[in-house]
Amino acid sequence: MKINIYYGGRGVVDDPTIFVLDRMQAVLEELNVSVERFNLYEIKNAITTLPQTLKSADGIILATTVEWHGIGGYMSSFLDAIWLYGDKEKISQIYMSPIVMSTTYGEREAKLDLSNAWEILGGLPCSGICGYIKDTKELSKNQDYITLIEKKAENLYRTVHQKVKSLPASNQAVNQTVAINNRMDLTPQETEQLSEYASNEVYVQKQKEDIQELTSFFAGMLKESAPKEAKDYSQAFQTAFRPKADGRGIYTLKIGNKPDIMQLDISTSELVCYGEETKKTEIELSMSEDVLAEIMGGRMTFQRAFMTGEMKMKGDFTKFRMLDEMFPF
Repeated sequence: MKINIYYGGRGVVDDPTIFVLDRMQAVLEELNVSVERFNLYEIKNAITTLPQTLKSADGIILATTVEWHGIGGYMSSFLDAIWLYGDKEKISQIYMSPIVMSTTYGEREAKLDLSNAWEILGGLPCSGICGYIKDTKELSKNQDYITLIEKKAENLYRTVHQKVKSLPASNQAVNQTVAINNRMDLTPQETEQLSEYASNEVYVQKQKEDIQELTSFFAGMLKESAPKEAKDYSQAFQTAFRPKADGRGIYTLKIGNKPDIMQLDISTSELVCYGEETKKTEIELSMSEDVLAEIMGGRMTFQRAFMTGEMKMKGDFTKFRMLDEMFPF
C-alpha cells in the first residue's frame, strides 16, 4: 500500500500540522505502508508536475495550516494542477484524508474545502482531522490528542485497505451537470508531458514571446488591410478554420459602423467566404474592427465579446457557441 502526503503549509518549526503528519506517518509506517511526503513549499516551481505522483498512490493526505484564511496558495496551486493535468481515471480510485490545523479561525471550513475539492475532482472521500492549536506543545504533551491522531491514521489505513464504499456526493452530480470543462481532450501521457512543459519557466517564457510575436504580426496585417475588403479577413478565417459537424451554417459578420460584410458559408468540412451577403443568414454578428482584431489576434473569443457587450448576435445561440471551436485564433 502506498500513501502520499502533500503538505501545503510554510514549514515553520511550530506548525501544528507538521506534528500531526509526523505522528500519522509513524503509525502508517508501523503498519508496513509505504509513505512519501511532498512539501509543496520546497518544490513550488514544480507543482504542475506533482499530479504524476498520484499514479502510484492508493491513498493521499492533503494537509495544510490555516494561519489567517483558507487553505493557502501552495495547496490551491496543487489542486489546480490536478484539475488541469491529473489522470481522472486514477483519481477516481484514490482515497483522500484532509488534515487542517489552525492557529486562527477557519479550520473546519478549510477541511470541508479540501474534501469538496477532492470529490469534485472525482476522488474518494475519507475522514480527516481539523483543530485549533494555539501552541504545538499542547499537542505533544496531551496524550488524548496523540491517541486521536493515531486512531485517524489507523482509520485511513483500514479505509484504503478495505476499499470502503461511500454514497454518491451531490457536488459530483452538480459538477458533471453544470461545470464547463475547457480542458483539451488529451491522453494521460500527453497531459503528463504538458504539465512538465508548464513547469519549465524557460519554455513558458519562449511560448509567451512567440504568442506576442504572432499577435503583433496579425495586428499589423489588420492595420495594413483596407477596411472595406472582407477578403483580407477571409484568409485569416480560412487558416484558423477547424471543421465541426454541428457548426455548419451561414454566418454573417457586420464589421464596423458602415458596416463591411463578410459571410461565412460553412459546410461539414469546407469554408467559403463572401464579401457580401449572398445567402439567407442563420447567425448575424455585429462588431467593430477593433473587436474583430482582438478575436483574430487570439486575445478575445467570440463568446467573451458577446458576453461583454462588445459584439451583438442574432440567431441560433447553439451554433454561435461553436464559432470559438471552429476558429481557434
